[in-house]
Amino acid sequence: MTVVTYEVRAPHVALITLNRPEALNAFDATLRKDLLGVVAKASADSDIRAVVITGAGRGFCAGADIKSIDEAMNVEDVLNSEYDAFLTVIRTCEKPVIAAINGPAAGIGMTLALSCDLRVMSADAYLMSAFANIGLVPDGGLSWLLTQQIGYARAYEAAIEAQKINAERALELGLVNRVRPSGDVLADAMAWAQSLSERAPIALALTKRAFRAASETDLANAAAREAMFQRTAVKSEDCIEGVAAVVAKRTPNFKGR
Repeated sequence: MTVVTYEVRAPHVALITLNRPEALNAFDATLRKDLLGVVAKASADSDIRAVVITGAGRGFCAGADIKSIDEAMNVEDVLNSEYDAFLTVIRTCEKPVIAAINGPAAGIGMTLALSCDLRVMSADAYLMSAFANIGLVPDGGLSWLLTQQIGYARAYEAAIEAQKINAERALELGLVNRVRPSGDVLADAMAWAQSLSERAPIALALTKRAFRAASETDLANAAAREAMFQRTAVKSEDCIEGVAAVVAKRTPNFKGR
């Protein structure tokens, strides 16, 4: 099965769909690699003027697939190379990228959503920095993205409590641009992308570059710092306990080790 699909559904609009619905589109190595390939393809195609990213099934992206975690894996290297690769393409692609958040966007799935330029969210979806539930820290640049958008105190609270931010609250906080009924999210995002694709491509590209430059002066440092912290967190007893508790469907017993 293709874990990412790429379609040109409307003139000048690319639709990218994360296609691991059985895992709520959680990231494994193949999905990381293939997502980079398709976002790079959309970015490089001069005929594409807007991009929509969504998830197959009932989820947008549940974050990293904990079943694919390998103890021998250097998590810092994976974050700095594989995850940062596609997130950087999304941020630097000189075309508007719209997240059609059709369901839960958790962990680095939330990072993916917030890395997009614009967001349409299903009324029954939620955003969640879920890392604290398994003894980890936010990654992919989420600490910077969330702090920039809702301020330090709210961002820190959302992260340490792994808060589920529902669609209404996300709209209120400015984390998303629009909330739509669940069945209308993709259609709305595609119509928006089509409308934007009819605007002047150079102006859109330069406007995105200007606004990104204004807001992202320290994002690269934030992502690298998170990756360094994650290398420590992933080796902790709390992380091992958190993953085991999720698999066993029980409450974790964190000990601060």
